[in-house]
Amino acid sequence: MVMTMDVHVRDLRYFVTVAEELHFTRAAERLYVSQPALSKQVRALERQLGVELFRRDPQGVALTEAGLALLPDARRVLDAWADGAAALEAARAAARGTLVVGMSTSPGRGGLLPAIRSRFTAAHPDTVLRLRQVSWEDPTAGLAGGDADVAFVWLPLPDAGRYAWTVVAEEPRLVALPESHPLAARTEIDFTDLADEPFLALPTSAGPLRDYWLALEERGGRPPRIGAEIASTEETYEALVAGLGVCLVATGNVPLLTLGGVVTRPVRGVSPSRYALAWRKEDAGRPLVRAYAEACREVRGPTTLMT
Repeated sequence: MVMTMDVHVRDLRYFVTVAEELHFTRAAERLYVSQPALSKQVRALERQLGVELFRRDPQGVALTEAGLALLPDARRVLDAWADGAAALEAARAAARGTLVVGMSTSPGRGGLLPAIRSRFTAAHPDTVLRLRQVSWEDPTAGLAGGDADVAFVWLPLPDAGRYAWTVVAEEPRLVALPESHPLAARTEIDFTDLADEPFLALPTSAGPLRDYWLALEERGGRPPRIGAEIASTEETYEALVAGLGVCLVATGNVPLLTLGGVVTRPVRGVSPSRYALAWRKEDAGRPLVRAYAEACREVRGPTTLMT
């Protein structure tokens, strides 16, 4: 019989820890998992391998012959994996001459991005700047998953305590609507007149940012009507033209939506939007992150800084 050997490193770590403790509760405490979850995972490993690794009886837990046979090799695999992880971290450190800049919407705004790049590369000519476009489904534009080192984001951020940021633009929120919409005839619109309109909404994964662009705070507890969900500028424009709803938009993003058939109007009664450069707090000491944030502040002048 050929054994399936597609075993996860986690499963080997669980096995080795139980083998060292010979006690599931103590092993679970070491691993920061619940005892039932640990027992279930070890049982799954035993089923996968087709052998029992531990004897469980009222006197306690003991390794079976199969468990004793596996233990030294499992330790070697874990040691090798630890060495590999250390080598990977060293490779990451060596690659920190590349700075990845995440964004879900191009900063635009009077040539902001080229100006920051120019200042940054003048001070760090050997650093490679890489731009990473991220869907609106990730409101952190790659920061949360580690795919970006710094990112242009809209506030508020989910799990905001993880991040620091500097605001690069504070802009009024306008409403975008089909040019055929009855409210399009007005030069300015009260938000109370929009409250019952179907709104285009960001994906639910956007968390507090979805709520912000639906203006939940200004609705006084009245739930919004959702006309459609949108995850990109293109989807937003198509939904507007199709008459699926209206949406709030930052002034700097108006040119992305007013491509024909869509108009924007000022809105009374909503707070301005804040566009920021953000980074993980744990990376605040990285020289390239600090340098990019400083270049951003120099380009934009005095702005709000959150640390």
